[in-house]
Amino acid sequence: MPESTVQDPKKVNPKEEGPKPTFQQEKIPHPGSPDEMNPKPDHGEESYRGFGRLEGKVALVTGGDSGIGRAVSIAFAREGADLALSYLPEEEKDASETIQWIKKAGRKELHIAGSLCDQNYCKQLIEQTIGRFGRLDLLINIAGYQSTHDSIEEFTDEEFDRTWKTNVYALFWLCRAALPHMKEGSAIINTASIQAFEPSPNLLPYAATKSAIVSMTKTLSHIAMKKGVRVNAVAPGPVWTPLIPATMPEEKVKEFGKNTDFGRPAQPVELAPLYVFLASNESRYVTGEVYGATGGRMPY
Repeated sequence: MPESTVQDPKKVNPKEEGPKPTFQQEKIPHPGSPDEMNPKPDHGEESYRGFGRLEGKVALVTGGDSGIGRAVSIAFAREGADLALSYLPEEEKDASETIQWIKKAGRKELHIAGSLCDQNYCKQLIEQTIGRFGRLDLLINIAGYQSTHDSIEEFTDEEFDRTWKTNVYALFWLCRAALPHMKEGSAIINTASIQAFEPSPNLLPYAATKSAIVSMTKTLSHIAMKKGVRVNAVAPGPVWTPLIPATMPEEKVKEFGKNTDFGRPAQPVELAPLYVFLASNESRYVTGEVYGATGGRMPY
């Protein structure tokens, strides 16, 4: 029998594909920046390869300055999509770096700074995206806010209000404004969390909003399918983004992600392929679903 010419595929242990705790990370001011993180997050800047799966599409990504939002923006651009980015004014520097990666991929971009707590800003995001590109095919709701406290008395009305407005109200405002303009084959992707199913007491308001997002994803999927638009959600577990050292106690940050089967948190680039799949025609029979990426911790 002739000797086989088939090469052994690269053997990859997923447990070793990202940094592991203990992390030497200090507390940083909210909203935080990747430049302040140790180690730096991997958004796929040097590793993500596109295959044209979103060629000709226009996507609006909230929270596109860093974290999952930056990773998804880079991936979408390399898959052929033009991008509109939403981010806070104080995140201008980080957003500019995302924009450079979009341009390097040869795609057009629109960037609009503002607060998702403002209903008018959410409406303007949709209007300006359509005004710039003439269409909106993909609405990607990623931006989120959280605060942590050990007792319910420590959560202020302002924190509770901001969490719900950023995570839930904005999603509703954006979907309501976008859906009338979205054509058959378009998609909405929301960002839930393992917190919707396995809530941590010190994230009480945040966990509640993520449960609401799961419910809204499922109900909205029935409404949107009347127009041929799919609605799904990604539910991450621990992901190494600026939100973590900006909002969590230092002792928890140092061991962040250790309680997963991988013994580490996900890097943002590891979430991007799920969003690409749900945005592409490859998932054309998928709607109303919640895709977990939790390092083995998802309890359903």
